[in-house]
Amino acid sequence: MLDALSRNTKREIELQVAPTGFEHLARYPLLDALLNRRSRRFAKGLELKGGPLAYASTREPEPLTIEEEAALAFAAAGINGFALAELPFQNGDGPESGGGNKMLQFVGRTAASADGLHSYAVFVINDDGVWLLKRPQDFERKQLAELVQAAREFRLVELYKKMRIQISNTRVDVPRQVPYTQAFNKWDANQKGTTYFLPVAELSAGYINGLLYMLGEDFGGFPVDDHRACLPAGIGKFRQSRGGHLRDELKGGRVGPVSYIESWLFELCAVELGGIAQNLQLMTQALGLGGFPHFVAHPYSWLQALGFRMETLSATRLAGLGFLQSIARTLRQDFDVPSAVGLERDGEILIKPFAPPYYKNMREAVYAFLEFKYADGTGSLRDGGKTTAWRDGAAVQNKIPHYSAQAVEATIAYCEYIYKHYGRFPAASGPFRTLIAFQAHHLDLDFYNEFYRSDALSETQYQHTALWHSHA
Repeated sequence: MLDALSRNTKREIELQVAPTGFEHLARYPLLDALLNRRSRRFAKGLELKGGPLAYASTREPEPLTIEEEAALAFAAAGINGFALAELPFQNGDGPESGGGNKMLQFVGRTAASADGLHSYAVFVINDDGVWLLKRPQDFERKQLAELVQAAREFRLVELYKKMRIQISNTRVDVPRQVPYTQAFNKWDANQKGTTYFLPVAELSAGYINGLLYMLGEDFGGFPVDDHRACLPAGIGKFRQSRGGHLRDELKGGRVGPVSYIESWLFELCAVELGGIAQNLQLMTQALGLGGFPHFVAHPYSWLQALGFRMETLSATRLAGLGFLQSIARTLRQDFDVPSAVGLERDGEILIKPFAPPYYKNMREAVYAFLEFKYADGTGSLRDGGKTTAWRDGAAVQNKIPHYSAQAVEATIAYCEYIYKHYGRFPAASGPFRTLIAFQAHHLDLDFYNEFYRSDALSETQYQHTALWHSHA
């Protein structure tokens, strides 16, 4: 008899015994989320023009509820516990066997991040405005355990409200034209009724953290500037051939170009971004929503739209051309490029890099970074074990070594070189970078029923309204 019922009637019977809302979410199988993970782009209120899938929605745009946004925000950037950090913090059975102090902090989020960097700040954009989701390093350390507890008790709305700072009371956007918005994304990206998650990487912390390891004794790398005839990148006096600790012999595998080092940084951060995007997509499936990741890598348009503090640099300066700048200007072959340097609101600094203009120079910036890690009682590696998973966190932290004086000085020399010749840090992009965004929205089921086989959507999409909106 059940087989003779319509698909909608079957769903109604299932929902009579099915959990709703966060109960449903807590029980949703990971395997089902993986099997049904798809980009689903057609939201209520949209119109797709051109081609065989042309369709105009007859539904009104339907914004996400705060419960839905809270679950998505947790998936993207939720603070969920403490890193285990099973690492050798001192050399064990010989040289080059330590290096565990590469960890920036021991706080974990839902998306994995190399060395606990948590480079990405996530912005949430909807019809009511824009919010910044604070990273672990943006909280006082004493608050972190409370946030972890809220997450483990599924108090996601409470956690969401504690994590976010409103920076605009209207939806912001970039020009809806190429190259700011790609041609195939104009019709659906950041539209009315949708919630837009925009991760922005802050790169200076990860760069300095990596350099302190790379330019220390365990690695002993020797960076050369491939934009400037492969000259030493400010670290010539530290080369081993002149009595220093950096391995400058070409056959040793320790000599590498600046562009390659910075590409490591970008790719390592992109792994974190991929985790954020995957978590958002799995969560949209569990919630029964639609959503899709997409390209937003214009070098400055989104940062301008979000209200970042901008500085203008010439293209020749960014290319490190030095004395050729004046020639290029004369020949009218130069142009200005905006570069984001920080985010401020109402006199408060919300995100700042370890670089000017927030520090006098890169020496001061590197010392500030070291203070963040090693300040007694407050440093991420010296907070008395408050934000660690160890039984005796203070005892472990006290045995994590500081960087050597020569590693610190070599890092400062390299950082000063990059900033002097390129006017920003990192050289290739400056401290802030966007690559992909993720949009979540309520699907227009009519569109999918018109063009797709029934398995294009899962039961979770069909049941979404009953699960979330009958009681929200």
